[in-house]
Amino acid sequence: MTVGRSSGISITQPYVGLRAFNAEDRDRFFGRTQESHQVAALWRSNKLTVLYGASGVGKTSLLQAGVLPTLDPESTDVLPIGRVSAGDLSANSTTSDTAVLTLLSSLAPERSPDELAGLSILRFLNQRGTQRDRYGDPLPILLAIDQAEELFSEFSYRPEITKRFITGLARALRQIRETRLLLTVREDRLPSVLPHERILAGRSHVRLRLAPFGPAAAMEAVQRPLRGTGRKFERGVARELVQDLRTVTVTNARGEATSLHIETVDPVQVQVVCSALWESLPNAAHVITSAHVRRYGDIERFLASFCSRALSSVAREHDMPVARLRSWLQQTFITELGTRGTAYEGLGQTAGMPNAVVRSLEDQHLIKAEHRWGTRWYELQHDRLIEPLQHAHPVELLETAELELAEGALALAERHAEQAIRTCGIDDLVVRAGAERVLGQVSRMRSDPQRALLRFRTAARLFEVIEDKSAVAQLLAEAGRLSTIGGHYAQAVSDLRAAAERAPGDAPILYSLGHALWCGGQPLAAVAVLGGILEIESGFKQAIRLRGEILADLGKAERALADLDRARHGQQPSTLAARALAHAMTGRMEAADQEAADAAANGTDDGPALFRVARVRQLADEPQRAAEFAVAALAATATPLPPHLREAAARMLADLA
Repeated sequence: MTVGRSSGISITQPYVGLRAFNAEDRDRFFGRTQESHQVAALWRSNKLTVLYGASGVGKTSLLQAGVLPTLDPESTDVLPIGRVSAGDLSANSTTSDTAVLTLLSSLAPERSPDELAGLSILRFLNQRGTQRDRYGDPLPILLAIDQAEELFSEFSYRPEITKRFITGLARALRQIRETRLLLTVREDRLPSVLPHERILAGRSHVRLRLAPFGPAAAMEAVQRPLRGTGRKFERGVARELVQDLRTVTVTNARGEATSLHIETVDPVQVQVVCSALWESLPNAAHVITSAHVRRYGDIERFLASFCSRALSSVAREHDMPVARLRSWLQQTFITELGTRGTAYEGLGQTAGMPNAVVRSLEDQHLIKAEHRWGTRWYELQHDRLIEPLQHAHPVELLETAELELAEGALALAERHAEQAIRTCGIDDLVVRAGAERVLGQVSRMRSDPQRALLRFRTAARLFEVIEDKSAVAQLLAEAGRLSTIGGHYAQAVSDLRAAAERAPGDAPILYSLGHALWCGGQPLAAVAVLGGILEIESGFKQAIRLRGEILADLGKAERALADLDRARHGQQPSTLAARALAHAMTGRMEAADQEAADAAANGTDDGPALFRVARVRQLADEPQRAAEFAVAALAATATPLPPHLREAAARMLADLA
């Protein structure tokens, strides 16, 4: 959402959404103050610190935006955050160089791989040297490897690489005593790390589990990013939002629903809901009230949209229907009591789903894994996802309809758009408006302009209520274009003027307005509008071409040719005929004859083109041929003559008679 500066509201989205916080986001990273200081203290004090937690709980964000900013550069030597990955490196390597090189490349991004190739971790650290404080004492060297589980997953097919990497890392930690290592690990991968703790650090190691937000931390993560944005929550509204995030509705197989209040809030859901709320609010909303949250902050809709996007992404990646993924999640991870179920990972499949697909669902934060008794078990990421996954939300139905419309599946798009309208709440204007727009486009593509106009106007009214001026402008423009095609020029001009008011400077809308004005018998007004477009976008070919044609009709031959010469590429029959007419009016009959012949040959059912050819033949003193072309122009149906040119053609026939 781009919020205008004149509104007094920051144009920067204060919530990061699904991506991890980075160092530049420290001023909008909230809810983890205690954990940030705790991890920083443990990291400085222990040879090895293992920070672990579920996928999506925010380990990377905590490290980048929480822990690093708390460290004093005068008393610590902090390396860039390290990563270990197989990447695109050769799978034929027989040493641990693959893992070491990817780590060193992340620790020293300014150095080329060729410079780092062959270096051990110990040698790399020795090359850096030891930094000292003002008293001459060596500073602790803080080394972090984020997402260290990749060492135990990407290299699992070659355990010797992991073993040699751990051995080399342990040697560096022993010989450079100031080095302190922090590993962030996904909770389900923690058992793979445990055997290596004593090898790396002896007894100087500690683990810390990062839990989801408690209510107070969630409140902070919701409220504090708004400071300095020009917006704030009305008293008590943020608490209501967090309470909604903590409320889970459980529906059993009999349809009996029970509401439960849980103690934790998933950080991913806080970002999903708050970023979507920010995007949905009208520009004028400086104080976010309960009414705003009810109208624009439908948590179920946001979480349903999140689930739909995640499912769609995985479905595209693995070329399978979204419906199959949703059905599998429901059957596997939601019990008949409406609570979370679990499933263990087999050798190739998990509850009948290929493990590659399951891992993708985990990456999308829909499910999470943990190790139990040496086996990897999955469950839903959070109880709050049960309800969105049980039903295809109207948002998903709308998104499905929009996708099907883009693919040309009109019947499916129509069915899902109508279903979205039936299932959405009466106040869910966003879905209703979007569905009406889809239905209008379906009717237009089926050549049913009256039904399309009705749908477009309904959608425009709904978007007007939710203050989406851009959508209103585009819908009114669609209505205006349909009215132009249908010959309702006054209505077309009215709609297109209203669209231009809501989207000033939108060249396609202004072009459609100029075209409607010309069709409605206002050529001078059309020329003025088209000139305005070209002041904004001088290379707009359609505007240049249409203005040239109108100027030729008005007898402004030289000005017409100036435009038409600029728009020679890909000329339509009407443009060729306009050039012929302009040449004829300036006495260049040979050029006029050639252009008129081309226009007549290619525009056999183009009324404006045929009438301009008739005028050329009249100027060439060929009354019989002029009359023939005028009659053909009046009979054209593919591109009929607008009323003012029909009158001119009738007058020509009368004069010739």
